[in-house]
Amino acid sequence: MRKELLVGLSAVILGLAAGALLMLCTGNDPLAGYTFLFAGGLMNLERVGNTLAMATPLILTGLSVAFAFRTGLFNIGAAGQALMGGLIATALGLSLALPKGLLLPVILVGSAVGGALWAWLPGLLKARFNVHEVVSTIMMNWIAYWLTYYIVPAFFKGSFETESKMIPEAASLKIPPLSDLFSGSYINLGIFVSLAAVVVISVILNRTVLGYRLKAVGYNRFAAEYAGINVNRHIVASMSIAGALAGLAGATFYVGYATSMQIGVLPSIGIDGIAVALLASNSPLGVLGSALFFGILQSGKGFMNAMTQIPPEIGDTIIATIIYFAATSVLIEKWFDRIAKHRREGKNHA
Repeated sequence: MRKELLVGLSAVILGLAAGALLMLCTGNDPLAGYTFLFAGGLMNLERVGNTLAMATPLILTGLSVAFAFRTGLFNIGAAGQALMGGLIATALGLSLALPKGLLLPVILVGSAVGGALWAWLPGLLKARFNVHEVVSTIMMNWIAYWLTYYIVPAFFKGSFETESKMIPEAASLKIPPLSDLFSGSYINLGIFVSLAAVVVISVILNRTVLGYRLKAVGYNRFAAEYAGINVNRHIVASMSIAGALAGLAGATFYVGYATSMQIGVLPSIGIDGIAVALLASNSPLGVLGSALFFGILQSGKGFMNAMTQIPPEIGDTIIATIIYFAATSVLIEKWFDRIAKHRREGKNHA
């Protein structure tokens, strides 16, 4: 855990250093840029609330990708799973006339089931026919894209061809008491869903027999099978749990942060979830910190642009650079191991 934290912090520091160099090359002041970048996400309660709102779906998609990684699978389908979860959440919110206290649990359960079913098929294909999950989940992303493209205009069209009707207040995860607590920000009940998911996934992976078996299958499928574990069942279960998390992310985004569902785009939260998991070294608690950090950057880049005229694209470049260093974490780990080895050798000589 200590090494994972050091590697993650190193990736962040190297990414911020590269961003500072980029600002200098474009004739901007890095100190002012970073001051306003972080102030934009943290300077008052409203901006803190907006940062938490942006981080909420990233926590869930990051958990989705990290959970699959920890069990030996590569879930590239979080975008499609979030889209299907969001579609079901939107459909339930626009179709059911239930009290808010009853409608919201129905929406959350429905979105989790939708995401789980969307990941179940790639899991089944992997387990039964050894179809690589990267290929099947990418294909499922585009199936979700085109299904949404057809269903929303056909059944839930709003004022524009490309958007659904506005989510009614009873179906929205955004509630006035919570929003008012953060000075009218976009924060919503999804933050509590995501925090609960961090705890649940951490317990499953580290404290349960199911988690032990899922990780055993991920580490060595044949050894797990020899030990009597039903490998195929656990592969399907792992993908389904990952899909449920991504489906919940779709609900927190489309009926929490957004007010309608827009077609023609795959939600970026799915791809960003991969970055969150990479930076967190697939640790559930690390995912929480990583998603909050990305939420600050996403929330603050517009403020940085407004105050310094530094293009917001530089904020995206900083995020991409951090992801790059996180992806090359093996090299950073080797560097730390080499330093530790030199220290041990120095003590032995002394």
